Amino acid sequence: MAHTIATIRNVALVGHNGAGKTSLAEVMLLHMGRVSRLGRVADGTTVSDYDKGEVERKMSLRLSLLNGEWRSCHFNILDAPGYMDFIADAKTALRVADAAAVVIDAVGGIEIGTERVWAFAGEYRLPRFLFVNKLDRPDCSFGQVGQVVDLVRMKGLTYQGGKAEEGDVPAGAQEQAQRLRERLVEAVAETDETLMEKYFNEGELSAEELTAGLRRAVLQQQLFPVFCGDAHNGIGVDQLMDALVQYGPAPSESPNLQALDKDGGTVTLDVRAEAPLAALVFKTLGEQHVGDLNLLRLYSGAIKPGDEVLNAAKNASERIGQIFQLNGRERTELTEARPGDIVALVKLKNTHTGNTLCARNKPVSLPAIEYPEPLIRVAISGKEKGAEERLVTGFAHLHEEDPSFVFRYDPEIRQSLVFAQGDLHLGTLIDRLKERYGVEINLEPPRIPYRETIKGRSEGHHRHKKQTGGRGQFAEVFLRVEPKDRGQGFEFLDEVVGGSIPNNFIPAVEKGIIETLVEGPVAKYKVVDVAAAVHDGKFHAVDSDEFSFKIAGSMAFKDAFLKAKPILLEPIYSLTITIPEEFMGDVMGDLSSRRGRISGIDTDGHFQIIHAEAPLAEIDRYATNLRSMTQGKGMHTQKLERYEEVPREIMEKIVQEASKQQAA
Repeated sequence: MAHTIATIRNVALVGHNGAGKTSLAEVMLLHMGRVSRLGRVADGTTVSDYDKGEVERKMSLRLSLLNGEWRSCHFNILDAPGYMDFIADAKTALRVADAAAVVIDAVGGIEIGTERVWAFAGEYRLPRFLFVNKLDRPDCSFGQVGQVVDLVRMKGLTYQGGKAEEGDVPAGAQEQAQRLRERLVEAVAETDETLMEKYFNEGELSAEELTAGLRRAVLQQQLFPVFCGDAHNGIGVDQLMDALVQYGPAPSESPNLQALDKDGGTVTLDVRAEAPLAALVFKTLGEQHVGDLNLLRLYSGAIKPGDEVLNAAKNASERIGQIFQLNGRERTELTEARPGDIVALVKLKNTHTGNTLCARNKPVSLPAIEYPEPLIRVAISGKEKGAEERLVTGFAHLHEEDPSFVFRYDPEIRQSLVFAQGDLHLGTLIDRLKERYGVEINLEPPRIPYRETIKGRSEGHHRHKKQTGGRGQFAEVFLRVEPKDRGQGFEFLDEVVGGSIPNNFIPAVEKGIIETLVEGPVAKYKVVDVAAAVHDGKFHAVDSDEFSFKIAGSMAFKDAFLKAKPILLEPIYSLTITIPEEFMGDVMGDLSSRRGRISGIDTDGHFQIIHAEAPLAEIDRYATNLRSMTQGKGMHTQKLERYEEVPREIMEKIVQEASKQQAA
């Protein structure tokens, strides 16, 4: 890696699924001499998509790191998946890149994945270059490909076999090219007062002024250059690469050089090898026969094998082992990594995705990556007895690689749950669990975490009496229940006077009620927002004990609860649904069938954004259904808002089903 910081270009290739990012990466590698022949996604022979699942599915499932040299610059290319289930990896790539190359399908146009990665790139304030791909298609709308006009240099480029021959602008395109160049020059001039003044006075900018002004405007995200071509046939890719060299940022020009010191103050990192270390572990790859590879972006300082560094997140030392440069699955060992480099480390003890490695004498923390909320959930269990421990260990390890999914046990519904970004994401997790840990799992519909409460006041009573010879059991409890405001939880009140229940037995009554709250009297769901006041009772000097009063308290509470207009509450989620306009009718009708309530509709270009609310019971696999309704062009986010009363007819069905399950 004999390059300077100024000649590094860290570029994320992002876009909607199927736009051609991996094919573009393959051509870039060919131009850089890293491969001698083009691999094809359809054949499973690309450098990026080397994982078994990627080869089988013929699509990218996770971020890949590539590298090479072009026009005296060193490129680190982050090829990110475009399928919405793996959007977290696209965001990860953008977090550590210095520029984004947004790939657009010339036929599909601006799709939902394009919108999302564009927004993420804006969140990280990245310069963006657009590559309109697949212009060989007869049904595209960007003119005939074969010749490309470079508007900056006003040259015509004719491609044969992926190589460009430079010449004059074709006669038939001169008028249009001149008109577009004038628009380009004017746009550049408008970004700078000095250039604007010269353009206003002279009507033109010199080649040097245009180039310098364009670079400045690109770095400041005032202009976004557009390139056209066809990655499959190698057309226009060299122009994109040249632009990344000429107009793209070096690591020292990255917009993301801020970190937090140990006191929480913001510091700007010094992009020099001599400066204190600051580096982000942005991805962990589990590779068979190799172990974990921690992908690392260095922002400041340098590392060598054997260095002792600090993991800021865990305040623990970490020794640097081998350092590798990655080109897909190919690894080249390095003796050093410097600012701007993106490398892989092996055999780190306690360092995982999102951790910052830094100098021990100057600890800093780099901003972590915020992952999208998972959209589907499923209950799981091991197929074999005794597999639970391996299942838990396996999912914990996979979560270190991929923090965009969640695995946890939910005591409220008594199930182990996996929350994933979609069905394909879930499928890849299950495949990896089986391949690496030998665990096969059963998938079950997750229970809905309904809750039980009451709408009225009522009295309850229970006498517990048991005589089996010798000392017996006796306790009698009278209590009152009443509802509390939503979210206030449970309250226990001791209103006993005159010693009808001795003080030392009151805690047992409360304990019996609290244990009942876990599985309520109506359908065995958690009880919330209820007050219970114990006001009378009886005891026996010999037969009464804590156990007896615990049972009496529990049964008296159930008696009162069932007489106090019990209801079920269900979780209500807010939804933000983004779809192309042509699918509005289908999506709105489907929402209505799911007891959804629409609160508003916004427009963003040719996309419609629907704001709605719906019960979790109706949207548990909504991500899958939405993609089916919209031909994969729709997406949504969802968030728990509150609990609401379940309609009476639905509650009756839920109670009947719960009774059947208990009987079974």
